[in-house]
Amino acid sequence: MSAIDLYARATLGFEERVAHALAVLQSAATDHAGAIVQATSLGAEDMVVTDLIARHALPIAIGTLETGKLHPETSALIGTIERHYGLAVEVYRPVAEDVVHFVGTHGEDAMYRSLALRKACCGLRKMEPLSRMLGARSAWVTGLRREQSNARGEVPFHDRDDAGRTKLNPLADWSWADVWHYIRVNGVPYNPLHDQFMPSIGCAPCTRAIAVGEDFRAGRWWWEDESLKECGLHVQQEAVSMIGEHA
Repeated sequence: MSAIDLYARATLGFEERVAHALAVLQSAATDHAGAIVQATSLGAEDMVVTDLIARHALPIAIGTLETGKLHPETSALIGTIERHYGLAVEVYRPVAEDVVHFVGTHGEDAMYRSLALRKACCGLRKMEPLSRMLGARSAWVTGLRREQSNARGEVPFHDRDDAGRTKLNPLADWSWADVWHYIRVNGVPYNPLHDQFMPSIGCAPCTRAIAVGEDFRAGRWWWEDESLKECGLHVQQEAVSMIGEHA
């Protein structure tokens, strides 16, 4: 059974949520003309955001992080977006020398051996490339939703990151059923790993399929405490310091 068959449901207020998400994007594109980017993880939510941007010809750049540890199915979506929508995708990779040094010092399986090493791996593969993506931007767009986890339960539509940039979360009030209903109705391409019970997809070593009844993000960093399941991309600095993260 596909993820569309499993999850897509038409729910009350769907059209209004789509209209509001589009309005958030349109306003941001105007307010931050030439200085706004969608930071896509290439997951289902982000594919919806990309579709809204492309469908309405919004002047918002599309950028992603190629960490060097993505599943092939995830990496392949970069080319799929470019072909399907005719949009260029900015690809940001970690500094090769830093990766070689980290792996040479700590090994390919460092993320499993301690929280500090996992955070360090996220830092060089995600946080540093993200800083380059956002360096000249005044705003960025994510696919964060309140339903994704307890840690994201109060995600606002408009936020500020630690550098003072505007952070837009146009799908904040969408349900998982909304995401997949939009994908079905609009023929949005998506990661086939979603069909293998992976609702939240990150780097391959840090992602597994979930079982019936498990939390949405249970397949991410499954060996860690539930309260620590963020890589740092969407954690405010004050929260980072509280749990010992290092961006």
